[in-house]
Amino acid sequence: MDTDRIAGSAKDFAGKAESAVGEGKNQTAGRVHEAAGTIQNLYGQAKDTARDATDAAAKEAQELHDSSGETFRDGSEALAKKVQENPLGSVLIAGGIGFALALLMTRPPRRPPPRWRNND
Repeated sequence: MDTDRIAGSAKDFAGKAESAVGEGKNQTAGRVHEAAGTIQNLYGQAKDTARDATDAAAKEAQELHDSSGETFRDGSEALAKKVQENPLGSVLIAGGIGFALALLMTRPPRRPPPRWRNND
């Protein structure tokens, strides 16, 4: 529990007591203290909620990070199994990917269109 919540609740209680017992200016001051206590309590609640959300997000991120190595390992094993089952197809696919990359890398750059001079 946040200290702002505790302090806010105390101010709220003191303000209620002051407004109940006091008269005139004291009663008004009590209501002001009560409102300040309520606001401080709400601020503390908001901080608690933000802290809880941050902790939950950090925990979820840690769990995802921990399981990512396992997912990568499972994918690598599945790929190795497919290569063992169909080695010729795997070589053809790898060759096709290599050929496509070679075409992309050795492609001549595009030339801009020639500019025509207007001799008027």
